[in-house]
Amino acid sequence: MSTKKSIPTAAPYVPQNRSIAHLQSAAAGCRGCHLWERATQTVFGEGPQGSRVILVGEQPGDQEDLNGHPFVGPAGRILNVALQQADIDRKMVYVTNAVKHFKFEPRGKRRIHKKPNTEEIRACRPWLEAEIEAVRPKVLVCLGATAAHAILGPNFRVTESKGRLIPSSVGPLVLATVHPSSLLRAPDETARRIGMQRLVDDLAEARKALAA
Repeated sequence: MSTKKSIPTAAPYVPQNRSIAHLQSAAAGCRGCHLWERATQTVFGEGPQGSRVILVGEQPGDQEDLNGHPFVGPAGRILNVALQQADIDRKMVYVTNAVKHFKFEPRGKRRIHKKPNTEEIRACRPWLEAEIEAVRPKVLVCLGATAAHAILGPNFRVTESKGRLIPSSVGPLVLATVHPSSLLRAPDETARRIGMQRLVDDLAEARKALAA
């Protein structure tokens, strides 16, 4: 007799109280999918609960996993510069990831980032939905394809709709742009500079939307 496979989900761990403090505390014990087994800790979102902007990345990286805070590694430093150039105070935005545990593969003493799959993204979606419900932003900024797919669906293409404000059921407006980590992989300084300017321009569009 076959046993039906259970679908991984964080839903049972999400508390009824949707304050960010309660969500952070509950997420620390999340076992909604297998990623918690190898990660150091849950890396939940951070920022003001009343923020008008949420920035959503893919997943925590090595430094985030060790420190327990989102966007504190190399990609986070690029994001900080981009936010500053776009005239956005990071302290005033809520920053999180579509997946809350670091997925990696060991390579010697290093831990190499491994892209989360559809099942893992879907399993973690209840946390993201709860964060959006708690913060109630005016603009959601998806940093990279994984975040865009988590919010706008698997058929969304960042390359086709990058920098455009899109109405969505999960938030009044959603804007997709590149993930800051993509600039770390740029082939040369010129490509890196162009990519940075595009990221800054997209973030500036999000800022303008707040004043509309």
